[in-house]
Amino acid sequence: MAIKPIGRKSSSKNPPILSHEFVIQNHADIVSCIAMVFVVGLMIQTTSQLASVFVTLHHNVTGQEPSSEVPRGLPFYYEPGWKDSCAVFFYMLICIIMHAILQEYVLDKISKKLHLSKFKLARFNESGQLVVFYLVSFVWGIEVILREQYVRMMSNLWVDYPNHPMSFLHKLYFIIQLAYYLHMLPELYFQKVKKEEQKDKIRHALAGLLFIAFGYVFNFQRISIVLLTFHYFSEVSTHFVQLLDIFDKHEKLSNVRVLSNIVFVSMRFATMVISVLTFFYGIGGTTDHASIGIVSLFVVYSLQGYLIFQFINEFLRNRREKQAELKALKKSKSVKVDKVKKEKKQDGDLPDGEQNSGKLKTK
Repeated sequence: MAIKPIGRKSSSKNPPILSHEFVIQNHADIVSCIAMVFVVGLMIQTTSQLASVFVTLHHNVTGQEPSSEVPRGLPFYYEPGWKDSCAVFFYMLICIIMHAILQEYVLDKISKKLHLSKFKLARFNESGQLVVFYLVSFVWGIEVILREQYVRMMSNLWVDYPNHPMSFLHKLYFIIQLAYYLHMLPELYFQKVKKEEQKDKIRHALAGLLFIAFGYVFNFQRISIVLLTFHYFSEVSTHFVQLLDIFDKHEKLSNVRVLSNIVFVSMRFATMVISVLTFFYGIGGTTDHASIGIVSLFVVYSLQGYLIFQFINEFLRNRREKQAELKALKKSKSVKVDKVKKEKKQDGDLPDGEQNSGKLKTK
């Protein structure tokens, strides 16, 4: 009996076991079984210690367990470490499962009612997946920022660097971020993405993975979560507008697109201002960390410059496409007008009798 696939339409023909088609159709079920191995391992005494390396968070700097040295109720704090790679692997499996669940039970059901073309369907699925991730990450980031009081005391972003321990939610946030961008790579295979479309998706996944890992490993977790929250707010508006484009066939929501562009530019400006305050004046203001502060500022500004460059190219491309559509529409209208004028002129050149006969025929 074939396993019921999650996120894929069932086929009348069952592919051979362990074939490419079988793995693609049942990848969510296979990954779920692998994840369950780690969960069940927590319940067995002999394997619980090994399984906990993948499931729980490690590198606690407050204390392993509440004791007389650690007052009860005191929050636990963590730092980066090698065991985080195991946690990223486990939560990458969870991201693959959640991706398939969202695709089958939400996006596929909506797309069936819309009857979209292949191009719009691919765009709908991509933006639908990303807008959920960006929205959750944005709300999560706001929660951590307010909880850690980074808004009220902005100096917390750089004071005592590099001794920046993280709370549980703060560290879990980065584990999930790294896991999500890592899961984008096997999804290229599971979703059968065409080779010509893989380049941009691989670039997106690797860029997010490397930049977040850079901020996490080099103890820039505080400023990183602020910058990521800004970035995700901009991405939520961008992909939300892309979803509206699919439904807005008559372009009645053009003002929303303008608002999205304003949000993008304002988030880039806010990112650059806070980066200068943190990396140049805060961390870079000390003699011990001046070099790493300047290098980090260069990395952030390079990324912002690339995003702005891509934004300008996309804006100009959309503008050229709209102008081409308007020209084609005007040209088709002018051809129709010329055709009508030509027919009227031909009718005017005919004798009166023939014109009257033509009118009678039309009647």
